[in-house]
Amino acid sequence: MAAPDYGLEARELAAHPTMRNAFGIIRDLDAWALELLIELTEIPAPPFMEEVRGRRFAELLRELGADSVWTDAEGNVIGVRRGRGGGRTIGFGGHLDTVFPEGTDVTVRQRGDTLFAPGVGDDTRGLVVLLAVLRAMEEAGIETNDDLHFVGVVGEEGLGDLRGMKHIYREPDNGPDAWIEVDGSGLAGLVIDGLGSVRYRVTFRGPGGHSWGAFGLANPAHAVSRAVRHFQDLADTLTRSGPRTSYNVGRIGGGASVNAIPAESWMEVDMRSVSPESLARIETVFLEAMDRALAEENALRRDGPPLTVEKARIGDRPSGEGDRSAPLIQRALATTAVFGVQGRLARSSTDSNVPIALGVPAVTIGRGGIGSGSHSLGEYWGNVDGHLAIQRALLLLVAEAGLAEVIP
Repeated sequence: MAAPDYGLEARELAAHPTMRNAFGIIRDLDAWALELLIELTEIPAPPFMEEVRGRRFAELLRELGADSVWTDAEGNVIGVRRGRGGGRTIGFGGHLDTVFPEGTDVTVRQRGDTLFAPGVGDDTRGLVVLLAVLRAMEEAGIETNDDLHFVGVVGEEGLGDLRGMKHIYREPDNGPDAWIEVDGSGLAGLVIDGLGSVRYRVTFRGPGGHSWGAFGLANPAHAVSRAVRHFQDLADTLTRSGPRTSYNVGRIGGGASVNAIPAESWMEVDMRSVSPESLARIETVFLEAMDRALAEENALRRDGPPLTVEKARIGDRPSGEGDRSAPLIQRALATTAVFGVQGRLARSSTDSNVPIALGVPAVTIGRGGIGSGSHSLGEYWGNVDGHLAIQRALLLLVAEAGLAEVIP
């Protein structure tokens, strides 16, 4: 049996009259999509506070023709577009949350086709791609064999720890059979490998006291300093060879005054690796460094009780590698090529980490246009051929779900 020609499949599907009609509709939706991007961007969605944006996303799914819409127990907003009984479910998602804390000014400033605001690209534009695809499918009358789930996912950023996707795939056999995520810039990047990470908040605690009068008590801040040094010494050696692995002490805090021994000091640490085994090794040396720092600081105390340490795991993002021969991955490459772009297979940390780690076919595709400054107050997104990303997303989604008719 001959191997499938996914390039031919993509070209024939793109040339189908129904799809060509949908592509035209998407071009005509350009102004609407820009207005929608402004509206959604100006609805704040800090980590763990996606509810208001989620409600509006649900309203839009209903208005644009989803057969049923609901919000699950974790806060994910799901709109179903039923297929013709193909037997599978294809997930099509973007994340509702942004990285910015409550109180961030998310007012959009516009200069021509370029929008400036925190979160305007990552991942609000991804949500707009989902909604534009749904609208184009409805207006063009596209039917698929498989069911489609249009999903606004919660908890992708920061301490959200992929909680939305973990909930969706909490019972892997009941999750979507394939997953397409819209996140990231441009058209070329196709994320098929998940970059795993582990995150900790470590807190050293003691009695605290006056810097002069209570001198000799064990000092949590000194313990944190020792912990960082010991961890770096061990991790530096570990990360100089083998699979690419990184570590970062991102935040340190604690204490009440310059002249007070802190009652507690803490730090937050991020460790990442392309290899689950390497990630486990660096986590092990990290925990060893924390225990060593605690023991050394307690050995130096001249008075008072010993310090204690709490090592709280605040993040666990699974890693994994996608099957490059999987039909979804081949279709992602083929549909991207239809638009004159050579796809580049990549590794990153996105919602797709969860299905990838479970062996479920998944890919994260870009939102198109041009942009920069993600995770910064200077973030912007420019609508330069932005419709191409929507057309590509539609083509990939229909290729994977199957157009519910024979292509002549």
